[in-house]
Amino acid sequence: MAIVIATFVAQQLTAVMPKTIKGDKEFEAIPSIKNKALRINLNENIYGTFAEIGAGQETVRNFFRAGGASGTIAKTISAYDKDFSDAIYGVEEDGRYVTEDRLKKMLTHEMNLIEERILREKHPNKIYFAYANTVATIDFAKKYKGHGWVGIRFQTNPDEAYSEIILHIRFHETEALLQQHTLGTLGVNLIYGAYYKHDSPKKLLRYLYDHIDKDKIEIDTINFSGPKFNNVDNRLMSLQLIKNEMTDAVMFGPDGKNVLPARILHKKNILALRGSFRPVTKVNIDMFDKSHEMFINESKVDKARTVTIFEITLSNLRAEGEIDEEDFMDRARLLCSLGHTVMISNFQEYYKLVEYFSRYTKMRLGLAMGVNNLVDIFDEKYYRHLSGGILEAFGKLFFKDLKVYLYPMKNKKGIFTTSENLKVHPRMKELYKFFKYNGKVIDVENYNPDVMGIFSREVLAMIENNTPGWEEMLPPGVGEIIKEKKLFSYCSEK
Repeated sequence: MAIVIATFVAQQLTAVMPKTIKGDKEFEAIPSIKNKALRINLNENIYGTFAEIGAGQETVRNFFRAGGASGTIAKTISAYDKDFSDAIYGVEEDGRYVTEDRLKKMLTHEMNLIEERILREKHPNKIYFAYANTVATIDFAKKYKGHGWVGIRFQTNPDEAYSEIILHIRFHETEALLQQHTLGTLGVNLIYGAYYKHDSPKKLLRYLYDHIDKDKIEIDTINFSGPKFNNVDNRLMSLQLIKNEMTDAVMFGPDGKNVLPARILHKKNILALRGSFRPVTKVNIDMFDKSHEMFINESKVDKARTVTIFEITLSNLRAEGEIDEEDFMDRARLLCSLGHTVMISNFQEYYKLVEYFSRYTKMRLGLAMGVNNLVDIFDEKYYRHLSGGILEAFGKLFFKDLKVYLYPMKNKKGIFTTSENLKVHPRMKELYKFFKYNGKVIDVENYNPDVMGIFSREVLAMIENNTPGWEEMLPPGVGEIIKEKKLFSYCSEK
């Protein structure tokens, strides 16, 4: 009888969800957080554990309040005391509790308990889940706004292996109570999405912000794994975070896996090279190698605590007004194959990139760039949206412990342009001199003049037209990958 009633209520709940028509497509209105929790609760087979540390039991609270929670919640726990937490989940070697490792231990421990205590023989149709979060909300002084890890391990069939969604969040609200409420909403969206939107990961990602303003919370890392997500490329999901304005930057390592920016950048010297890398060429690598050699020889730079980043801005990922995801993947594969860490950002201006790095470190920063890039930095049109104009931007850019490593340019007459003869707008001449003669702009030394005539756009045209000789313009091994994977519209039969 209880099953019949639950099924009836669920049908009624679905029936009353308003729908709107737009063109020839039908869109279902966003269900409320209460309705999402209730739909989970009324599914007689979904059963699991909630483990929440650091911001109260905000997610499970929604399920209790929605009604019918007894059929969904096996257990809820919040091990706030560190000794209790260590006794349950184990001791962390680094002494930190708001980490991905801690979250995974929580998910593993709670899932093992469900399997151990809720016997399959007795409940053959149950599909289990473990939801967990470990967070630090805003501190009393409101200096650090807080961050956290949130995840769910779940199955949609009793006989299948578990799938997993893990994400990292950064809080932007300035009150702990508001952060707790937002976290609870996000948690419900995640659980609901795992069960009812897992077949459309891109939509699932967008729905995480249902009933949450994007300026309240930032998702800067997400990883999907398990049988439900075998065809999901987490690098493309990272790109969705940028496209959906959920974060300003994402990173992934040479192994192609998403990495938390804070983990890579925290208290590090950072050297960044911005480009389109379409494709990466010998001149890109020469610029990087020579700048890196100079950077690590700086007195303030500790080689052991130095990271190098190849950065691609969102504006460089656009083709005909839209982001070409396959083109993005082509560039990412090549940079990763060369052993580099890649960053995708939403920063058009360099000062925003420097501000982002400054979130994580106060150590020396370096930007490797060509002459044209530096000339653009001194173009006032890029700063008209700032009340202080270019002076405000330069205050943000060069106020930090930053140096620009300028790679020279050779024109058709064989004349090299360096920081000494570079020409900027007459109004910017004195400003340029100020930064130049205060050691903020340094010419790259020992560059290879033989590669300076290589331009990515020309190499790309040669690849597309199968013009002989393009392979020699790329780093070793890159040409073979392009041919093997047929990247950048390469076709051997043209």
